[in-house]
Amino acid sequence: MLERISGSLLDPDALYASNIELFHSPALRGLNLVMGFTGFADAGHVVKQINVELLDTLDAETVAVFDADQLIDYRSRRPHISFVEDHLQDYQQPKLALYKLTDGLGSPFLLLAGFEPDLQWERFARAVVGIVEKLDVNLVTWIHSIPMPVPHTRPVGVTVHGNRPELIEGISVWKPTVDVPAAVGHILELRLMEAGRNVAGYVIHVPHYLAEAEYPPAAVAGLEFLGAATSLMLPADRLREAGREVGRQIAEQVAASEDVQQVVTRLEERYDEKAEGTVRRSLLADENDELPNGDELGAAVEAYLARENPHP
Repeated sequence: MLERISGSLLDPDALYASNIELFHSPALRGLNLVMGFTGFADAGHVVKQINVELLDTLDAETVAVFDADQLIDYRSRRPHISFVEDHLQDYQQPKLALYKLTDGLGSPFLLLAGFEPDLQWERFARAVVGIVEKLDVNLVTWIHSIPMPVPHTRPVGVTVHGNRPELIEGISVWKPTVDVPAAVGHILELRLMEAGRNVAGYVIHVPHYLAEAEYPPAAVAGLEFLGAATSLMLPADRLREAGREVGRQIAEQVAASEDVQQVVTRLEERYDEKAEGTVRRSLLADENDELPNGDELGAAVEAYLARENPHP
């Protein structure tokens, strides 16, 4: 017979320090939360690009900062530091923080961004669920990316999971039953669902032969899916421009190698056989699966918000 163990679990709230005035502000209640953790897969550096784009482009206030010393294994994931001639500088201290951001239409939302914890996953999950409950978060969305045998010449695919069917149906292009290595985002999704909170996770599909480099089109797709799910106007102009340059470079490399052309052609054929033109790639794409430009996207989001909130 097992004996009951006395004592209590470590306090999850002690994992982070908050901006008390901002944390308790009514303005933070009922917002949507976007999460992106670097360190797990992150094919095409999608999460890194999205986090940088959001934090560099939008007005941001720090709501809470997690204690990296309790969550990261420095010896397995060593931070970088610069040695300049005769001294050290620019230590890149790992950071995992919760921010309040404002989108292009003036709508506030929350962003939890930074490294994926190496340690104390369940305690971290309790801390995040506690924050979600304290702030009465409306919807939690999170994103990561995986390498897939898909061609760069086709639309970026996504697999969606969670407990919001209206955000999943008609979007996922890959619905497997498979055991995969868990990420902290998976644990958070499970614990959030157990707590009765709304959550949706997005897995962006990156061509496997581009997984090790930055692939801006995949990050653009990620921002689009997140923005559609949360009714936010998320910035992607810089990534779109970078994507056009990357696309030009890829086209040159493919054209220079007949072997590469054959590989891409085979991937295209297999993709087209499976797709059959029935999957709706984006909540904002038209019937021809073409993405709108910036003005059209803004108008679409404003129209969506007007439908969802007809009374001011």
